[in-house]
Amino acid sequence: MTLDPSLHDEILATVPSLRAFAMSLTGHADRADDLVQETLVRAVANIHRFEVGTNLNAWLFTILRNLFHSEYRKRQREIEDADGSYAARLSVPPEQGSRLDFEDFRKALAAIPLDQREALLLVGAEGLSYEEAARVCGVAVGTIKSRVNRARSRLAQMLSVEQGEEFEPDPAIKAAVQGTPGS
Repeated sequence: MTLDPSLHDEILATVPSLRAFAMSLTGHADRADDLVQETLVRAVANIHRFEVGTNLNAWLFTILRNLFHSEYRKRQREIEDADGSYAARLSVPPEQGSRLDFEDFRKALAAIPLDQREALLLVGAEGLSYEEAARVCGVAVGTIKSRVNRARSRLAQMLSVEQGEEFEPDPAIKAAVQGTPGS
């Protein structure tokens, strides 16, 4: 695409004014120069949107101003971390452990007797009371309580979960995520 020579000259004539405006916005010569350069690149790339006969200065100043505000909003979300110390403190626990744990749980749940699994799911997963679960299964409340208890005990045994053990990352994972020496 070729730029009309008169429009080219008119754009170049606005550069000092654009730079002065950019300096007033940024307060830094290098950032102002970058802003003017990006303005000119965008203007030339979108010159087909400029209506000949309208105010070219206003169009270019609008582009510059919009670029400045976009950059400002972007900088508000960014954190300067030249030496990488902030990034070094960021960590995310690995996801595969919970997926593997869930798969183990799913297999163990499938391995317990159907009547116990049904009672456990009604009470534990669906949130039904023992009485409601007993009505659903057509058995006595005591039978549901017994089935739930046996199912919980069997799952704990199959998953090697000790009584009262909390379900959270193991100490090595917690240490790695917190950046403290391992256990």
